[in-house]
Amino acid sequence: KEKDGTILVQFKGDEKWVREKANQYGEVPLPPYVKDEKHELETYQTIYAEHEGSVAAPTAGFHFTIALIQQLKDKGIEFAEVTLHVGLGTFLPVKTERIEDHTMHSEWVELDEANAEKINRAKREGRRVVAVGTTTVRTLEGIFQLTNGRWVIPYHGDINIFIKPGFEFKIVDALITNFHLPKSTLLMLVCTFTGDREFMLDCYQKAIDERYRFYSFGDAMLIV
Repeated sequence: KEKDGTILVQFKGDEKWVREKANQYGEVPLPPYVKDEKHELETYQTIYAEHEGSVAAPTAGFHFTIALIQQLKDKGIEFAEVTLHVGLGTFLPVKTERIEDHTMHSEWVELDEANAEKINRAKREGRRVVAVGTTTVRTLEGIFQLTNGRWVIPYHGDINIFIKPGFEFKIVDALITNFHLPKSTLLMLVCTFTGDREFMLDCYQKAIDERYRFYSFGDAMLIV
């Protein structure tokens, strides 16, 4: 058992064998607040997912359908794609008194050359980059930190970025995201993105008053 609470198991079979057995006998790793409910993989998945490896779906993407994406494209909105394999750290609450003492897990990301150029072209032309989900924010801003101020570059590998108050966003101009758990790094990220914690908490209170749905299968907000 590792220090972070995860359990390391060694199998005699190779990776292909382990994946086959996991898909045959395993269950979709739903968030811990989803109780007594089983989901097929297809129902806990975005329509644009391609690569296996994430421990959770980027749930802001649940709101997008093939028809909606086509409507947005018809309005001239361009889509760029990134890959981020969400890690177990996304479920971990902040338990330390000082946020600086919270350990953020690294996550594997990939941004290819064509999609990096789409994003850079939008920045050069003064168009807004709208991130779908906090995972996308972490990917783009994390890659930017590797470039010494040259917007984004093609990259694949680990990103370990903890977005907390004082962070300066360089790539993402707007964010579509769900309503997050209290005491989470995700709620901390959206408060940082607005630059006003009290305003963000007021928005959450409004959502509670209006009976919005929270968390993975809930409603989304657009922050501009």
